[in-house]
Amino acid sequence: MKVALVNPFWTYEDSIYFGCRQPHLPLELGYSKALLEADGHQVLMLDGQIQKLDNAALADRVAAFAPAMTVVSTAPTYLFWRCAPPELRVPADFLNSLAGRGGRTVAVGPHGSATPAPTLRKLGADVVVRGECEEVIAELARRDNWNAVPHTAHLHEGKTVGNGGVHASSFVGHPPLNWPSDWIAAHSHHHHRFDDNQVGFGAEVEASRGCPYNCSFCAKIDFRDAYRRRNHDAIVTEIDRLIGQGVGYVYFIDEIFLPQKALLEALVDRDVKFGVQTRIDLWKPELLELLGAAGCVSIEAGLESLTVEGRAVLAKRCRLGTEELAALLVNARRHVPFVQANLIGVIEDDPALVDHWRKHLIDRGVWANEPVPLYPYPSSPSYRELWGEPDDLAWERAHEHYLASFRTFSDIQEKRPRALAELEATCCSH
Repeated sequence: MKVALVNPFWTYEDSIYFGCRQPHLPLELGYSKALLEADGHQVLMLDGQIQKLDNAALADRVAAFAPAMTVVSTAPTYLFWRCAPPELRVPADFLNSLAGRGGRTVAVGPHGSATPAPTLRKLGADVVVRGECEEVIAELARRDNWNAVPHTAHLHEGKTVGNGGVHASSFVGHPPLNWPSDWIAAHSHHHHRFDDNQVGFGAEVEASRGCPYNCSFCAKIDFRDAYRRRNHDAIVTEIDRLIGQGVGYVYFIDEIFLPQKALLEALVDRDVKFGVQTRIDLWKPELLELLGAAGCVSIEAGLESLTVEGRAVLAKRCRLGTEELAALLVNARRHVPFVQANLIGVIEDDPALVDHWRKHLIDRGVWANEPVPLYPYPSSPSYRELWGEPDDLAWERAHEHYLASFRTFSDIQEKRPRALAELEATCCSH
């Protein structure tokens, strides 16, 4: 079978999107390609941003390939499934441009995982995958009867028909990925890196998936939830391939990069720098020293709140006090050029106390951002505490709540985001 895997051409005008807007490797499509090719399928993989192709050009390339199945992602990359653009205008624009020329169509991503019915209606896709997608895509390519494939949903006479719940990939045995050299050469961006020695191309790698914690704000219930650690040899082989293609910086997309001594020791002797997102309370001083020696130049530490009360509200399950956390962050900064304490706006936090600890950290070389408003994504515990299980209007409800609750938004947004219906009006018309 011929299969097209497409990461569309992303644009973010008037969106609340919290993720980075630079191109990143579409890891979920990379894994899918590896599994499909192992089964003997012919695969065309496209990425609008990396290849500088708009959705019309992507659609024309897919049509020329004449696949039996076309897969499109509703988030820019696995890195941002937890904070995807709520609106579906970009994948809808691609599918509208494709207009029946790509065989049966499949949507993968956080939207169909949490809310399959509105995702199917807005996109006009034949099927959505619920949960992590790579094995399900491979299974769809094996079967003629898609209705029997687990972890999918489709529309039948206007009603949603689901087959099983959300899928959790085995992940542990995923093979090392191969990326086209021209894609790597187009990836100049070093995600979440801020030092002055940015040599070589950038890339993203996944060493583990999921997180053993269940913080209230984290959108992972329907995908990338249970913690799994990938095979060590596959990770190192993938990184060595990237280094051979001129990559000088790797960003680990892991929800929580837990201390992995063997991996850090393997990176010590390799000519590559890297960045991670983690919880600082899980690191001991000697492992922070090894982290720096291995080449880490950027730590995004999910502190979320600078008060005990705020961390409790966010269900952080953190045993350390603010002074201890601050000391660990400062210690990390001795070994790593950039350390950030990620902060979320929590109503229980005393603004004066937050200002005190932010200044304390910044004066010691640790960046602590202004607390940003919390968006209740449908796959987060905070959404379900407010409204219960997501229904067909879950994204609209979360969006309206966010816009009504805050006057200032994150600093990456140039102006007030527009309502979801306005953002989707021109494309999501199925």
